[in-house]
Amino acid sequence: MIVDDEPGVRALLHDTLSIAGYETVEAIDGMSALTLLRTNKPALMIIDINMPLMDGFELVERLRKNNDQTPVLMLTAREDKSDVARGLKIGADDYVIKPFGIEELVLRIKAILRRSTKSTQIPATLTCGPITIDNEQHLVTFSGEEVELSPTEYRLLQILVEKKGRVLTKKFLLEEVWGITFESESTVTDTYISYLRKKLHRDGFEGIKTIRGVGFQIQEQQ
Repeated sequence: MIVDDEPGVRALLHDTLSIAGYETVEAIDGMSALTLLRTNKPALMIIDINMPLMDGFELVERLRKNNDQTPVLMLTAREDKSDVARGLKIGADDYVIKPFGIEELVLRIKAILRRSTKSTQIPATLTCGPITIDNEQHLVTFSGEEVELSPTEYRLLQILVEKKGRVLTKKFLLEEVWGITFESESTVTDTYISYLRKKLHRDGFEGIKTIRGVGFQIQEQQ
């Protein structure tokens, strides 16, 4: 589903995705998109941030509050990192800044779709220091206290804890968490690591480490 108030952008995305083998439906703003979702269940939504009536941020927030986990790729003409961070924090899977390259856009779409359909065998319970992940209940606790995480934060923490003590490269995390298998300068990994630290670095625990020039690891103790 393409959600953008600019006819030219919608036409470009429709043509591009059609050539790539995807069927599309289009909405001119967030309200129209919500109406379309009553009769359409897209595999992915491409949502522009700047739209009338309901902008992209509000649309994504409504989707996630309604427990709609449809993957979202956000389009933005803004280069302000706070806008990008906000989009990721509320549940978007990735973003592309306008003007964008068609080839990169298609690769990112394929990566998100690949990630959303990927299934892996993960133990029912994972632990690291005061952190416990109950995968059957989809629940994270810190010293017994529940910690609220977004779906992407949860997946990133899963990978870190499942491979605790190991240094995981940004490339590995981009592929495992976001499904990005091509060379990317995306800072999305750093952004989500910072989110996890804000929620889990407390009571003397600072187990999520940055290995400069390589990636990240989680340790039982400091």
